[in-house]
Amino acid sequence: MKLIAARMERIKPSPSSMATARVKELRAAGRDIVGLTSGEPDFDTPPHIVEAAYAAMKAGKTRYTVVDGTPELKRAICDKFERENGLVFAPDEITVGNGGKQVVFNALTSTVEEGDEVVIPAPYWVSYPDMVLLNGGRPVVVECDVNSNYKMTPEQLESSITDRTKWVVLNSPCNPTGATYTDHELIAFGEVLGRHPNVWVMTDDVYEHLIYDGLKFATFARCNPHLRERTLTVNGVSKAFAMTGWRIGYAGGPKVLIKAMAKLQSQSTSNPSSVSQAAALAALTGPTDFLAGWRSEYQRRRDLVVESLNAIEGLYCPRPTGAFYVYPSCAGVIGKRTPNGQVIGNDTDFVMYLLESQEVAVIQGAAFGLSPAFRISFATSFAQLQEACKRIAAACSALRP
Repeated sequence: MKLIAARMERIKPSPSSMATARVKELRAAGRDIVGLTSGEPDFDTPPHIVEAAYAAMKAGKTRYTVVDGTPELKRAICDKFERENGLVFAPDEITVGNGGKQVVFNALTSTVEEGDEVVIPAPYWVSYPDMVLLNGGRPVVVECDVNSNYKMTPEQLESSITDRTKWVVLNSPCNPTGATYTDHELIAFGEVLGRHPNVWVMTDDVYEHLIYDGLKFATFARCNPHLRERTLTVNGVSKAFAMTGWRIGYAGGPKVLIKAMAKLQSQSTSNPSSVSQAAALAALTGPTDFLAGWRSEYQRRRDLVVESLNAIEGLYCPRPTGAFYVYPSCAGVIGKRTPNGQVIGNDTDFVMYLLESQEVAVIQGAAFGLSPAFRISFATSFAQLQEACKRIAAACSALRP
């Protein structure tokens, strides 16, 4: 008898999680690794949020809560959506999970059936396709190349939809590219989806507050109010508030979907940490003045990395408008040889070459569905980024035709 279910063969471990674990292993072995794989802020969680968690523990708020979020936190999320996004939800249209990843998983698992299709623009966050596959669905990957700044067009969206399409997934600002959709672009998507009444829309807005160059954040549901009843707006406190380890994500959407997601969560993880929910409540209701300083520093780092990489022969790096990633093309180094004679055949070869020759850890574009490229997280110190770019330049200059 086979021990492991066949469905587990449809998916692979998260490449980004594996890359971050590998960096830790190599550092533990004494290697001087510059790690640019981790998708989390290098800032500390703001003190008022930590203090709120401590106060909750002291007050005995360490027991089970409502499965998909405390009433207080749901109310705060409703207020946040209305205040910042112009979206009006009732508490029973809100769900809270153990991170944004669980919220996305709950939504897909509650709706995707065998053979259903989910449209996913690439480059994509590594978990979207595997979640679809695990549930018997088929990811329909729409390749958005560097010439379009890694953004899907309305024409591409239209051509990807069939009578089996269940969801379209939009992530803006995007992991891994930092690409950000404007109001105009989202309205154009809404016009397409208005012609396909059986298609749901999931928008992953977790990088909402990490947006640069004076660009205004836009979310699909606000741009397309006529599609409200088939839009799930996902967000969380992980990125904006440097709370990745606290594991709180949330979403607002149609009551029928939120109810199904709560049922699933009741039979899997049950409620998120009560203490983390108290911390998230403080994050969503407390001061956010620190965000401007964080954004300014991220933008300074972004500019350093983009300018440095674009000065390297064989690389081309678009300037992202959000998140804390760059996604440079390495097409110009494919086919070249390393000093030991190995041919760089693809972006995985190039990433391994950087790791072995210069001890710089990045993630290959193949993990995100679009090659040849690689992802760098600039959520690390300015000095580390300077050193990384210096090492990448040295690696590229050592390549030969």
